[in-house]
Amino acid sequence: MPRKKETITLSIPPGTKEQLEDIAAQFKILWGDRPSISGLLVAIAQAELELGQRFTLTPVQVQALEQAIKLLIDSGYVTEAQTLMALLLERGNLDSPLRQSFLQQISQSLPAWRVLLDRQIASRQPFRLLYRDAQQRDWVFTVRYAEILLREKRLYLETWNEETEGNRDLPELAHNRSLRLDRIKDLNILPSDGVWRENLDFVKVYLHFKGELANSYESKRGDISDERDGNIRKVVRQVSSTFWLNREILAYRAGCEIVGPENVRDRFKREAQAICQVYDSPTDST
Repeated sequence: MPRKKETITLSIPPGTKEQLEDIAAQFKILWGDRPSISGLLVAIAQAELELGQRFTLTPVQVQALEQAIKLLIDSGYVTEAQTLMALLLERGNLDSPLRQSFLQQISQSLPAWRVLLDRQIASRQPFRLLYRDAQQRDWVFTVRYAEILLREKRLYLETWNEETEGNRDLPELAHNRSLRLDRIKDLNILPSDGVWRENLDFVKVYLHFKGELANSYESKRGDISDERDGNIRKVVRQVSSTFWLNREILAYRAGCEIVGPENVRDRFKREAQAICQVYDSPTDST
């Protein structure tokens, strides 16, 4: 028995009927081979179709979304990046160059080197990596552990390598390397024999946060204890690189002190002294 249907009468301005038919045709809501206004209204009422104006993006918002999409792709989340680009193409009021860029990217997948890298990490398979650093020096590493981390707005491949040559970190951390991910793409990744490690090497570092930082410090990756002792906040952290630790502590200035171990403390003190020497030296202001 056919379902009973209700009839309504609409009063609409001239030209609106054609506009409704155009929308129905756009979403392929048809009666036979003609656009169906009735079907369009039903789809809207049943929340099967959402209509609205394209949202307008400011230049700052566009830049933020571009960075987010790049980060998703670099992190291996290509499907998620494509979903975001598709949403922006569908609903965003994008200028022509950005629209063309998204259209090109949306059909692309991860490059072959990245697929192989992710596969080696996921399968816990050691590999040999040819890497070119910022000074254009070539290195060959036998990698037995690797993970991708975001450090200071860039993605790095954190590795444990058999080779220690050229590493200026502490002897305890000499096997660890931070390799910029964007310097790997044109180079080689080759499977290697051996056993995959469980992690990087670490040293325990004892930090004291003072003053305002005692209240405002937010826990970081590797923090294994965090307790308050009067006006001091004592944090113990597992550190895989004193390079990254020192960069962080420099930003805290006198609000944070490395209290141990002694070799980590001395390493930071020498760096701070070198900075002071630069500012103690006379400079030519002309």
